[in-house]
Amino acid sequence: MFSVEDKREFYAGALLQFLVLAHWLGAFYYAPVDIHQGQVYRIMFLHVPCAITAFASSLGLCIFSIIGLRRRSESVMAWAKATAEVGLLFTILTLATGSIWGRPTWGTWWTWDARLTTTFLLALLYAGYLLLHASMPAGPGRIRVCAVLGILIFADVPVIYKSVTWWRTLHQPPSIIREGGSTMDPEILWTIVVGIVIMCLYSSWMVRVRGRNILLTGQLEAASFEQLNG
Repeated sequence: MFSVEDKREFYAGALLQFLVLAHWLGAFYYAPVDIHQGQVYRIMFLHVPCAITAFASSLGLCIFSIIGLRRRSESVMAWAKATAEVGLLFTILTLATGSIWGRPTWGTWWTWDARLTTTFLLALLYAGYLLLHASMPAGPGRIRVCAVLGILIFADVPVIYKSVTWWRTLHQPPSIIREGGSTMDPEILWTIVVGIVIMCLYSSWMVRVRGRNILLTGQLEAASFEQLNG
């Protein structure tokens, strides 16, 4: 039997998935065609929300890591692990959708552009965090090491954002948050903003569900260990 909370999580997830799909359809039928890039630019309505969500996940990981380090709490670090998993997923989606856009726009699937390289580094850092967490036994040592790495991962995000102004890059300069206001068509801008909000909410739901599963798994393993040694 499903509990009331399980049913609530299920319906919340179904609603958020519906909103993600509805936004993607709206990106095709509501937003106008870009006069320079044509239809291919519409992948940005998925690419940009995924990128922002990947960056927001690193902020969440940093916050959980700071709290976990101060409290020496395995339960808090379970939420950090869930956030890192979701962050890795959305970073991979960011790189994949960026490559799909880059092939017709730049003529190549991949180039060692400053923003691409620093975003790829973010994916490696997320993966390294998860490998490190899996390779160490539970305890103060794992909490300390993973928490420090979780805090350092967030330091890559400002570098990613500023990479287009610090180095010569194929990416265009910031067009949403910039001095003088956005250069985007209002319909395109609002479609992207709505997509960012929906994707961040969806990722928060994913972290919540995954975090609960990690905590439950830990409790079951602890109970099994006590029973075997009882």
